[in-house]
Amino acid sequence: MSELIVSVAPNSLPQFASGMTVLARDEEWLVTEVSQTRDDGTRLVVTGTSPLVRDETAIFFHHPEGPGRLDRVEPLLAEDTRLIHDTSPGFRRSRLFIEALLRKTPLPQAEQRLATAGTHLANDLLYQREPARRAFMNLRPRLLIADAVGLGKTLEVGLLLSELIRRGRGGRILVVTPRHILEQFQHELWTRFSIGLVRLDSTGVARMQRKLPAGRNPFDYYQRVIASIDTLKSARYREQLRRVQWDAVVMDESHKLISKTALNNQLARVLAPTTHAFILASATPHNGDDESFNELISLIEPTSIVDPKKRSTREELKDLYVRRHKMSPDVAAQLGTEWAERAKPQFVDCLATAPEEAVLDELYSTWVAPPQGQSPPLTGKGSRLFPVTLLKAFLSSHEALRETIANRLKRHESEPKHANEVKALQRLSGLIARMTDDDSAKLTALVQVLRQLRIGPKSATRIVIFSERRATIDWLYRQLPARLGFMQKDPPGQAEKGVTGPVRILHGSQSDEAQQRIVKDFALEGSDVRILLTSDIAAEGVNLHRQCHELVHYDIPWSLITIEQRNGRIDRYGQRIPPQIRVLLHQSANPAHSADRSVSKKLAEKEDNAHRTLGEAAALMGLRDEQAEEMSIEEAFLVGRDIDEVVPDQPTDDDDIFMAGGGFDDEDSPVEAQPDDTVRPPRLFGSTREFVEDAFAEAYQNPAEAIGLTWLDAADYPDTFEFELNRDGQRLADLQRRLNVLPQSYLDERRILERMTLTFSPSVAITRLELARKHSGERLKRRGSATKDQKFTESGWPDMSYLTDQHPVIEWLVDKVLARRSADTTQARRLTAPVIAAHVTAPVFLVNGRYSNKQGKPTVLAWLALHREQDAMRVDEREFVQVLHDAKVNREMRMCDVGELAALQALVPQAVDTARTEMRRRLDDEEDKLMAPLIAYEQQLHDWERRTGARYEQLTLTAVRSRAEQRVQHTVTKVKELLDELSTAGEPMIRVVGVLVPERSV
Repeated sequence: MSELIVSVAPNSLPQFASGMTVLARDEEWLVTEVSQTRDDGTRLVVTGTSPLVRDETAIFFHHPEGPGRLDRVEPLLAEDTRLIHDTSPGFRRSRLFIEALLRKTPLPQAEQRLATAGTHLANDLLYQREPARRAFMNLRPRLLIADAVGLGKTLEVGLLLSELIRRGRGGRILVVTPRHILEQFQHELWTRFSIGLVRLDSTGVARMQRKLPAGRNPFDYYQRVIASIDTLKSARYREQLRRVQWDAVVMDESHKLISKTALNNQLARVLAPTTHAFILASATPHNGDDESFNELISLIEPTSIVDPKKRSTREELKDLYVRRHKMSPDVAAQLGTEWAERAKPQFVDCLATAPEEAVLDELYSTWVAPPQGQSPPLTGKGSRLFPVTLLKAFLSSHEALRETIANRLKRHESEPKHANEVKALQRLSGLIARMTDDDSAKLTALVQVLRQLRIGPKSATRIVIFSERRATIDWLYRQLPARLGFMQKDPPGQAEKGVTGPVRILHGSQSDEAQQRIVKDFALEGSDVRILLTSDIAAEGVNLHRQCHELVHYDIPWSLITIEQRNGRIDRYGQRIPPQIRVLLHQSANPAHSADRSVSKKLAEKEDNAHRTLGEAAALMGLRDEQAEEMSIEEAFLVGRDIDEVVPDQPTDDDDIFMAGGGFDDEDSPVEAQPDDTVRPPRLFGSTREFVEDAFAEAYQNPAEAIGLTWLDAADYPDTFEFELNRDGQRLADLQRRLNVLPQSYLDERRILERMTLTFSPSVAITRLELARKHSGERLKRRGSATKDQKFTESGWPDMSYLTDQHPVIEWLVDKVLARRSADTTQARRLTAPVIAAHVTAPVFLVNGRYSNKQGKPTVLAWLALHREQDAMRVDEREFVQVLHDAKVNREMRMCDVGELAALQALVPQAVDTARTEMRRRLDDEEDKLMAPLIAYEQQLHDWERRTGARYEQLTLTAVRSRAEQRVQHTVTKVKELLDELSTAGEPMIRVVGVLVPERSV
């Protein structure tokens, strides 16, 4: 039986929370972040407020009884709060202080409603709220987001991360993606959600190595990072990551983690125990191997799976898994014009030329379907499907077949046992050698299609052309420019071809810089790219829909999943023009040579039908793995089975929990998020703009003169301003340090560390974002390096930034306001609280109270207004900000002398005691609500431990059973530690925020 959850005894350790003032090393600091470490006690991130350390950032480890006692940090007591006068205009300093505290205070642990939905630069679609809503229903926000292709998983991840930040759980974030979408993901999170991530691609890693001292862990230095899985899976980085704790880890395209022996999977196993929130995202979450998938689910929630060899049940996955598709009712009802209906696919017949017919005759008669009594000249292990490999290579291009033959001959031609196969391959190679480029029916048809679409130097139309074969892509790159009138030249000294110019190449052998450059340019309206020739690397995660709605399958992969992934690059949320898919089909005069028609065409048709009816194609075969689908179809083709026998038109497994909808399409289906599933944190100021104006005025007296702050013409740019970060020696070093974590290309191209333009207007921000996408990516075409002005003009980053509450400038202003207020206590070494003359009839003490868990996060939170009546204090039942509004605490206030403060000062201990009593009452009222999820999770742990233990008792090998039992006990221990950390601990933290006194009492 699992142990009961027991809270730490009151006063057993100091209670810290963000916004609290502490003393350390004889200096005063403002706490901005609190977390618990494994060995070093409480980790406090602080900002200096006393003169010697003002605005300096430091990290203290409070462990009074630990070895070495690293730091002794002393919380300042509320009873000792000193009341002070506020001489600022209209009590501005006090109002800013209260507002900053409200903004800095995280949401309490039990709050499941969303606080940031609808505040970002993205359409607020209710279905995109669901992953965040589901995540916060769990004890920890750990989830697999498995929405089908095109629904906007990046936006869903952005919203979830925003909610974590608002809860004080987003200080340290790691995002892991495929390398070719690093910048795309980084761009979306910054421009849409104001979440800045340091990009550690090859350039970022080199910059990091130059910047950091030898031996310094880069993941300890940077707070928010985005890196490719190819970089992080190396043993060096895995070991560094093992020593770092994160608030949130996001792993995109997580189906690549499933193979238990792969380095990707080992990376996931390193990261999962080091983070509070663990978010996986994939449109194809299952590879057909139940055990591998269950192991992945166990990383999200260790107590979810009892027997990894069995298929997961609905009950096991219901809180850990979200999957919808375009046809899901909650999705379809909200898309509107933001996702145009896909046009029916067009099939382009490519009539084989005489040289091609000769090759097809040889392929079929010798390899694919030899005469009765004969067999293909195959030798070597695993060669059974090689005839299909040859045929599919030729259906791609004669160059792809040439390469396939050459590679096979390299391995076999020196060995006598392969003599028959080598001879047949050489005969086939001879037929290929007689072909010219003009003998390719597909090339001729493709050029005709491109001309019909007016793809050329004088047209802005763009197109994506997919091929499975690298040789085909390289060959098309050589052929298409001249046939379409393009001037295509790779700049001298450029190691990789197809990175610039009107025709681009995208494949897995390119550097991460080249891949990101190509993806970025294809999204820019003003770039010169017109044709993207790509392998199936672009079939996963890449957004190609912003400037393109035309796609051509030069060849068709024999996998429904891959076809769907390809089509999803342009057929996705945000596509406003009906996407058009075209499929080139090789057609022979011999009806028996009909692989493209009998297989490729049918697969494309079945994917299209499934897309329109089921919302996904993988459900048809139920294999959930591209390679498994491909092998099954190839084997069926070789033995002459009809494709309809292998790929049904409807799913055969009615209980397939991996179908879009997650298997929850029943009465227990989770209710879609509703507008009232949101909560708006309390605010004193009428708008963020008002707060920003007053905060700048308080910090700089005359911001226009001090930092060049100017509001732009409201007719053109409403609610938009700019300011300089380096004027006349007024260097805003503290803000620049915060901004240095933003994308380096953004900082360089937009000169952010010199001047920023910010807007509160979503329409202005959207307009500038769309305008940035029109800029050209032709920098490499000029001679020499681009000037600063040219980089600024051509940048794909917007020149204006949308101000959300989590924008670095807002966070900087909040911290600046709090630091200035806390500086008033430097000499007295006591907390301070302002006295404000307001529209009240008797003194009102404004108090913030909170209980926290051992991780320093609030569990019970209250903003209290305490009225002094006769000899007692009464708790106002109104909302805290309503009390302030009714007392006319606003920008219209006039200055009043509040008189002597001695009598009020004497009441501070009584106000604190009343607040503490009220907080204990609220804890009693909320205890059942707080304990319910912990008790439920403890019961789940107990059930899992019992069922798993019973399963391992059946193992006959003692050593195997012992290792299994050790793993179970390790999990149980870690989960119990988590439950203990999340339990409310100690006494409430009380802070006097201010005191309202009657205006007439002066």
